Amino acid sequence: MNSCGFYAPSMKISSSPSSSIGVNRIGFDLFVKKIRCSSEVVHGGVDRVSNTKSHVQRLVGKGCKLVGCGSAAPSLQISNDDLAKIVDTSDEWIAARTGIRNRRVLTGNESITGLATEAARKALEMAEVEPDDVDLILLCTSTPEDLFGGAPQIQKALGCKGNPLAFDITAACSGFIIGLVSASCYIRGGGFKNILVIGADALSRNVDWTDRGTCILFGDAAGAVLVQACDIEEDGLFSFDLHSDGDGNRHLNAAVQEKETDHELGTNGSARGFPPNESSYTCIKMNGTEVFRFAVGTVPQTIEASLAKAGLTHSDIDWLLLHQANQRIIDGVATRLEVPKDRVISNLANYGNTSAASIPLALDEAVRSGKVKQGQTIATAGFGAGLTWGSAILRWG
Repeated sequence: MNSCGFYAPSMKISSSPSSSIGVNRIGFDLFVKKIRCSSEVVHGGVDRVSNTKSHVQRLVGKGCKLVGCGSAAPSLQISNDDLAKIVDTSDEWIAARTGIRNRRVLTGNESITGLATEAARKALEMAEVEPDDVDLILLCTSTPEDLFGGAPQIQKALGCKGNPLAFDITAACSGFIIGLVSASCYIRGGGFKNILVIGADALSRNVDWTDRGTCILFGDAAGAVLVQACDIEEDGLFSFDLHSDGDGNRHLNAAVQEKETDHELGTNGSARGFPPNESSYTCIKMNGTEVFRFAVGTVPQTIEASLAKAGLTHSDIDWLLLHQANQRIIDGVATRLEVPKDRVISNLANYGNTSAASIPLALDEAVRSGKVKQGQTIATAGFGAGLTWGSAILRWG
């Protein structure tokens, strides 16, 4: 261990047939035992290897569980009929291809920071945890209201007097799953106790409202969960599986684009190309056919991988909760995994694709309605831009 409390040895991990990353309650001990430190960590001239080993053994027995959830959405609701007034589309056309009927859009004084804070407060209230007891805030978003991130503003708005670390995770529609897994790692390996994982996005700000292929899909919202440390016997995150493929970025992106200029020289007479031109992000560009093919192929595979790591089967799943992107994707994955429709959570029709917010938003509604009950097992998966995708098998409460 170094002076900051983190491990810094060079490590070799035994290979497996899959390149995916995962851990479960039983497998966590085995995972740690497979690690071989190829260098000794020395601090202040004192050999700290023995202390490191004892610390690892202590943390191996640490588990985590989801104990609270919350969500928030803008007040303005935009229906398919509303969209039909500005682009060549119809309620029937949109609903048949996506399953979406309405979506929420930020207006007026509303902000994604405000929605995220509201969702976080609700999660803390359900968990009966005070803001001062929060150790870490992870904001999963691709649309922060500040280029340098929005999580610290949520920490400020919640009134966390202990100044806990707060930072953003950018992984688009996979963000919440990655944030959830990150939280478990901080708890298992870092001794953190209470971590807020928030998914919040306002993709309406990055949509071309004249493009009916994308503007019909997206909405704004926020959802949050409180992940809490617990004894290993109560562990509620059974396994996970995470992937990315940068080659697929061409199918779904919102890239930086320089503004055109007629000046060959900079304003100060310097060489061509400097100072740089002003730039901004483009609107979301998506090849719907390729993204659909990607999702229906990878999502069942990643859930199968997580189930195998957890030592579970399809019949052990109480609920299937996927990123809410397209109802045809949700139905296709459920069919392939042989999960009955009455065990599939979906609120896509009312909110559209809310990116990193979609999973915690749907979970919160399902919990508060009494659909999801304490102790039930949920298979969840996110997928989207990057391209990134991943899954987790977890227990609620």
